[in-house]
Amino acid sequence: MIPARRALALGLVQGPAELLPVSSSAHIVLVPWLAGWDWDSIDPEVRKSFEVALHTGAAGALVVGQRRLIAEELRAFDLRGAVVLLLSFLPPAVIGYKLERPIERRLGGPRATAYGLLAGAAAMFVADRRPQRRGRGEAGAADGLALGLAQATALAPGVSRNGITLAAARWRRFSRDQANLLSRTIALPIIVGASLLKGVRLAHRGGDPELRRSMAIGVAASFASTLASQRLIKLVERDRALWPYAAYRVGLAAWVLARLRKAGSASDIDPPGVGSMSDA
Repeated sequence: MIPARRALALGLVQGPAELLPVSSSAHIVLVPWLAGWDWDSIDPEVRKSFEVALHTGAAGALVVGQRRLIAEELRAFDLRGAVVLLLSFLPPAVIGYKLERPIERRLGGPRATAYGLLAGAAAMFVADRRPQRRGRGEAGAADGLALGLAQATALAPGVSRNGITLAAARWRRFSRDQANLLSRTIALPIIVGASLLKGVRLAHRGGDPELRRSMAIGVAASFASTLASQRLIKLVERDRALWPYAAYRVGLAAWVLARLRKAGSASDIDPPGVGSMSDA
């Protein structure tokens, strides 16, 4: 199971990592690995369910903290907005339902996460060079589909749902503040859907009291840290480039890959007194 103190620590990490395009999923994978926790011994589905629970806490905090903006968006909601929301939801929902478990098994490690960080960083850097010509109320069906396909790629750890949807919106020439608003708006349905799916699966498996306690602590910490970090949204919305976040992602990925390379080199050296089969 997930110890309560570790659930608390990861919940506190979730808030800032969720609001900045640096991949909260990457941090939830890499923090335990860098800290030397026995994270891999936990059932992959339990780990993913815990990560989804942290996203749920963060989404709840965003609903509370951004309630005025959400109410304003709902008043302006029309058929075009519904089409954008639907098309942004379908690709990640379908692909996630079909490929979620293979992705959990094969792409959950630090190396794959580092590659995801690099891929997301490249997409952000390239897309943010596009002109800012489109604003509020101009998103259409093609934009919704582009955002949906971007969200689907974020199923791979490290790519970052926030970062890749920001990149998709900027590629479609939306301004940085509007790209940020679109990224947050389309996030809620997919987070709710993933939470329901994971909740149903955990219910079928039977709830463990210790797991429920850790989940509750993680959700509460994620909610609190996200609510306390609301001002970080303004950092991304201001007329600033995305390259600082891309640079951070590249630096983190490089650190992880360097540690993996060092660990691989160390493992190639035979322990003292132990020879290979050919030495016998």
